Amino acid sequence: MIPVETKKFILDVIQEAVHSGARLIKICELLQISRRTIQRWKNECREDARKGAAKHVANKLSQNERNEIIKIACSEPYFDLTPYEIVPLIAQNGIYLASESTFYRIFRENSLLQLRVNRKQSSRKSKPDELKATGPDQVYNWDITYMNSNIRGKYFYCYTIIDIWTRKIIGWEIHEEESAEHSSRLFKKLSDEKNLKGLHLHSDNGGPMKGATMLATLYSLNIIPSFSRPRVSNDSPYIESYFKTLKTMPSYPGWFATIEDAIEWMEKFVCWYNNEHLHSSIGYVTPVQRETGEDTKIFAKRNKVLLKAKSEHPERWSSKIRQWKKIDVVFLNPDDERKQIKNNAA
Repeated sequence: MIPVETKKFILDVIQEAVHSGARLIKICELLQISRRTIQRWKNECREDARKGAAKHVANKLSQNERNEIIKIACSEPYFDLTPYEIVPLIAQNGIYLASESTFYRIFRENSLLQLRVNRKQSSRKSKPDELKATGPDQVYNWDITYMNSNIRGKYFYCYTIIDIWTRKIIGWEIHEEESAEHSSRLFKKLSDEKNLKGLHLHSDNGGPMKGATMLATLYSLNIIPSFSRPRVSNDSPYIESYFKTLKTMPSYPGWFATIEDAIEWMEKFVCWYNNEHLHSSIGYVTPVQRETGEDTKIFAKRNKVLLKAKSEHPERWSSKIRQWKKIDVVFLNPDDERKQIKNNAA
């Protein structure tokens, strides 16, 4: 590596030769140095040509004045106000220290643009624990979505529970308000049909999910609740995906005149969703087919058809044929290591 002093010496020699009438391109050929290298050396050896203040600034604030600005800005009642609020307020009290821009400049120089008061640090919510389902009735995901009425500002609320392994709608109700009491009754009714002991139930942090009545019901039924982080919809992906399907149905009217109309439409939708809807994430079978185990026979039949098609026309396949496989394990909020393995496999 050539020292900076050597570079400066070579540049001085080149500059003197150029001033004497020599052509730079010939000098480069003689020294076996490219013109780009010479330019880079010039940039490296160039001293900072910027000038400081050439004269004394007569209107510059004294250190005592600057300290006074900081003292006032960090005191009651100005510690949580901006300069645009501080300057007019102190002017009302007969005081003028500096302009708003000067306040900001002094704040920047003293690292005071952040909050100038000790406040409680916001707590960071940890990611929910990973939940694993290897069969039906192990992990449920549930939530409430609104359904528009024909009156602006009035809604009907659809309570829905789905099984993340089968993607089947396990239970649902529609009410005119959100409440922990409605949620509690829904799960008590469901417990009459299914054994919910040891079930993991995941939801968001809404009042109907974490109300005292609801939590007491879950504990009495031996249901283990878990909750999403505030305002993180990705923590409940299954129920969010379901709501998207519901709201984007061509038959979804957009609004309902009465709650009876909403219930009637929902009954038809649930029947279609559980028995006819080919769900992409479980291999394009219906939730009922997956629940009953019929999907295994369906996958085997599909694979047999594909094998036959390839044997008849092998030239049409440039790679292996697709194999339809049953997904045996479903995770809700998988840990980072498991997500990385899944991404690498994809």
